[in-house]
Amino acid sequence: MAQPLNILLITSDQQHWDTLGVTNGHIRTPALDRLASEGVRFERAYCSNPVCSPSRASIITGLYPAWHHCWTIGVKLPEDVPTVGDIFREHGYFTALVGKAHFQPTRSKLGSESIETPEKLRDLDFWRRFHGPFYGFEHLEMTRGHADECLVGGHYALWMEEKGLAHWRDYFMHWPLRAGEEHRRHRWDLPREFHYTTWTAERTIANVERAVEGRKPFFIWSSFHDPHPPYLTSEPWDAMYDPGAVPLPAHTPGEFDRMPPHFPKTQEVDPDFSMYLETEYIHGFHSHLVPEKLERKDLAVYYGMISFMDWGIGRILDALDRLGVADSTLVLFTSDHGHFLGQHGLTAKGAFHYEDLIRIPMLVRHPHAVPPGVVSPALQSQVDFAPTFLAACGIEVPGLMQGVSQLDVWRGKSPSARDHILVENRHEPTKVHLRTYVDARYKITVYRDHDYGEIFDLAEDPGELHNLWDSPEHASLKTELLHRFLLAELKREPTRMKRIAPA
Repeated sequence: MAQPLNILLITSDQQHWDTLGVTNGHIRTPALDRLASEGVRFERAYCSNPVCSPSRASIITGLYPAWHHCWTIGVKLPEDVPTVGDIFREHGYFTALVGKAHFQPTRSKLGSESIETPEKLRDLDFWRRFHGPFYGFEHLEMTRGHADECLVGGHYALWMEEKGLAHWRDYFMHWPLRAGEEHRRHRWDLPREFHYTTWTAERTIANVERAVEGRKPFFIWSSFHDPHPPYLTSEPWDAMYDPGAVPLPAHTPGEFDRMPPHFPKTQEVDPDFSMYLETEYIHGFHSHLVPEKLERKDLAVYYGMISFMDWGIGRILDALDRLGVADSTLVLFTSDHGHFLGQHGLTAKGAFHYEDLIRIPMLVRHPHAVPPGVVSPALQSQVDFAPTFLAACGIEVPGLMQGVSQLDVWRGKSPSARDHILVENRHEPTKVHLRTYVDARYKITVYRDHDYGEIFDLAEDPGELHNLWDSPEHASLKTELLHRFLLAELKREPTRMKRIAPA
């Protein structure tokens, strides 16, 4: 009898697509390079939304944010939305999530209760008792936050205490926050053996061992927190790269002249974005001017955070070999969304749908099924992951899911499974609400209640410097792309229930 297929999903947080050693000679990622050499690297993978919670929810539901209802960060993924973990559990799989979840906001209120608040994360008695179920994962080991943020605690804090670091709070910002308290910069005095990257790797391995010992197939999500800012990590990773040797991405003068008004505002010292504000804060709507010396150090530490994570991923891959399950495990590595490292003069994330933000790294390995050493241009979307996982395991894909199965593409039997990508971004209820359509050559972005937008010819203008939206010479192209966009919106409507009768 054939051994059931295991699924190991490994993710980073906010990682630029071009930060793998196999594509970028300025960074060292031997474990990820190994995955690329033993599987397929997809050059055109995209997120469903360029902020954490919506994209993460799409990964486990196979739905776009407008359908699973976690439409931005600070919004809870409703607990009644079906997930791929629920289906795997019904088919006898051990399901586990280790690391960052971010399906719930950092505040809790009636009707939108959250266990990912600072108060709850620091309630260690709760986490001693609670290990799931949680959004289809029967076993949960979770914390939140990045670097020294106050959003720390959960199972990670219990692990630090078990390892002998009783005073772990000293390495993180206080909660409640103290007036004037700021993040540490670049070098973190937290020893690497207590870092959450080490924890995520160690506990992922422990859960693989648990499944193997219990003779159960597994669906495990190993969710690393880095390289999301703040740019801070433990020795020696903080000094692994020379800030003077890492090339800075370029910003071309005048490239925002034909862009929507929020783009050029980012290059002002003290920009006024109040006309967009409907809630408390809009990610990315601030000045993006960073002194070159600081920008170089941030970039060097960002690379170090990735190399540290790569070290942990290497340990996980070695464990699959040691446990004898590498051949029966499909491994997918990706990120929730991209990141600006100075490209176009931008930093981190926001309502700027350049490739740097909406494209993600993606590697797939399954020995003897996925061809090794292949680089594929086939379009990939996060909504495709859940249906493809199910198809790979011989489980029927429910009609509710909006993604398509990419199994034949992953296995090298078909050149493509989709001809377009859709990326949502409803960051404010109405004022910051945009969507992007991408195909093999073109990209178009439309904005709610505005007559401005973006069109880029990715073949002729891969750097996305020339917005064609208002170009008279490209009026027919604009009409054609808007028509394709509308057709794509129609096509993504799910069919939860099949039609079985004439009436």
